[in-house]
Amino acid sequence: MTTAVVRMIGVSVLSTLALAGCTWQSDYDALQAKYNQLEQQSAQQASQIAAQQQQIGRLQGAIKYTVNSDLLFASGSWEMSAAGQKLIAQFAAKLAPTQQNKIVVNGYTDNAPIGPSLIEKGITTNQDLSQKRAESVMQYIISQGVKPELISAVGHGDQDPVASNGTPGGRTANRRVELTLAGAAN
Repeated sequence: MTTAVVRMIGVSVLSTLALAGCTWQSDYDALQAKYNQLEQQSAQQASQIAAQQQQIGRLQGAIKYTVNSDLLFASGSWEMSAAGQKLIAQFAAKLAPTQQNKIVVNGYTDNAPIGPSLIEKGITTNQDLSQKRAESVMQYIISQGVKPELISAVGHGDQDPVASNGTPGGRTANRRVELTLAGAAN
């Protein structure tokens, strides 16, 4: 073989290898772009879920529906707002027709001291306020057709916080009502 032929074969082989390398890089780049897109979508979905003020969580043999108290009550009150009634009515409408499970309405507060206006109404502790709020939600759910023998209310006050009471956002998260559906009633 002549040097020219060897050179042409070498150039041809190198060109083929170079093109193959570009193809592999382009495949890698396409996969990397898809991965980055999926990562971004996953992060967006996670932040959307975290931003919701109500959530439904599956527990061992139970379902817990959590609503921020600010959606249900005015500050320093245990009387449900119209918006709160609408929210709880939607929950009750789905549950009441086929209810077989015991519901426990759990009320929670932040650790802010009880103000003078509540003290004048006989509410002297966060425990009292959380109990009144839980009972208010319970009575409203009963008025919407839920069986009274399958529901109870418990106030927990500022016990069992889900966030730090050291920040406004944490205090907001701690003011909540949790409706827990247990296993089928006996």
